[in-house]
Amino acid sequence: MIRTNYNPDVLSCLANLSNDEVFTSPSLVNQILDMLPIDIWENENAKFLDPVSKTGVFLREIAKRLNIGLEKKIKVTNARIDHIFKNQLYGIAITELTSLLSRRSLYCSKVANSRYSVAQNFKDDKGNIFFDRIEHTWVNRSCSYCGASEEVYSRDINLENHAYNFIHTDKPEEIINNMKFDVIIGNPPYQLSTGSQSQATPLYDKFVLQSIKLNPHYLAMIIPSRWFSGGMGLNNFRDKMLHDNRISEIHDYPETSDCFPGLNIRGGVCYFLWDKDHSGYCNVTTHKSNTIGSTQARPLLEDECEFFIRYNEGISVLRKVKKLKEKSFVSIVSSQKPFGLSTNFTKFSNEISSKQNIFLYRFGNNGYVSKDVIKQNFLWVHKHKVFIPKASPGGDSYPHQVLGKPIVAEPNSCSTETYILVGPFENEKHANNVALYMKSSFFRFMVLLTKNTQDVLKRVYSLVPTQNFDEKWTDEKLYKKYGITEGEIKFIDSLVRPME
Repeated sequence: MIRTNYNPDVLSCLANLSNDEVFTSPSLVNQILDMLPIDIWENENAKFLDPVSKTGVFLREIAKRLNIGLEKKIKVTNARIDHIFKNQLYGIAITELTSLLSRRSLYCSKVANSRYSVAQNFKDDKGNIFFDRIEHTWVNRSCSYCGASEEVYSRDINLENHAYNFIHTDKPEEIINNMKFDVIIGNPPYQLSTGSQSQATPLYDKFVLQSIKLNPHYLAMIIPSRWFSGGMGLNNFRDKMLHDNRISEIHDYPETSDCFPGLNIRGGVCYFLWDKDHSGYCNVTTHKSNTIGSTQARPLLEDECEFFIRYNEGISVLRKVKKLKEKSFVSIVSSQKPFGLSTNFTKFSNEISSKQNIFLYRFGNNGYVSKDVIKQNFLWVHKHKVFIPKASPGGDSYPHQVLGKPIVAEPNSCSTETYILVGPFENEKHANNVALYMKSSFFRFMVLLTKNTQDVLKRVYSLVPTQNFDEKWTDEKLYKKYGITEGEIKFIDSLVRPME
């Protein structure tokens, strides 16, 4: 057997430490760089900034392209390399450790001006990779810039506090001497825990908006796709993005593992190109496994729609549904905590009694409660209704169920916030027909068009049309009503698993 030496690229071998700060592989970086115009690699004056440098991989791959593109303009190799590193590539590291790693990747030395560095014209050890530890700005026990909890992140100087330079300032241009950048590019931290009793707060939106504030010619970042439908502090960001005609390209990965093997970021991830000279439709491409789906030039917002529809193939179905101008199903869906009872509510009994005689649907074993503990919507207790789990089952791999199984609940019943309520209804027939409708693949596909997280809250039902619930609704009947084609049915089946 002939043995050959194999030296893998170390930056393709790094394991992600968490779903918050994800390392980017060289191959993925090059897919993102491919969105930029080819002639930029021949521009010796173009300046590039990675404001969230972790491994330096973005800057390293940019350097490779510039080194080839500038061969005719700067013919001496050493002079060309020195020019690229000194005048074109800049990074802001997210921690002191990543500043060293970025310099090692880019300059082949963690000390930019050492004799081992491939760049020979830096006067200090930082080169163009900057990092300065800063502190959070505490206002009412949380950071006014990123929302970090003072209790969690007010730390000793020797501990990382996750106060990222780029987003903890009102004047990001001053970080690197008011320099004008042609391209801002990177993979920002995704979220930050705000404490043990609360959910994580998104961070990536702050990096994107701060980058736009610098007004580059191009901005490209890879971020979670949760912003497509907003929620969790992302509604303003969603609205700004979807009304920004400068977004010229979006590549969407509904299954995170297709982009970052081994990770499951609920709702998937995407990367995009923002071009200040672009105005008009966006080229949207969906990636699945090792295949690339159709690319479609379309508006970021469909008429009368608040959310971004991630599937190109779903647009035709949505337009057929909207053509009938039916009332939205969201009108009969409750908000969280339909009866004001939290998931960890404990004042229930396992057995019925004269006082605790209202049946309680909850996570785990059901029970019984008294009417005194119900904080709101008490009239719903005595009606027929349907409960649907607030959290969807399983992961993001397709086809999947999208929703948990609906439960037809009898009068004299309530639930904790484990469930969302649909209804109420005056009779059992309507409740049964609603539950049957919710089990249909058509219904769950319409939910999937706006569902990008594990939680299935009220807003995800906004595109689902209401039916006449004196009738039973099956997929066959629904597809005929809306004129859904065989090709569209096949696509729906590829995403939505039948519900028994």
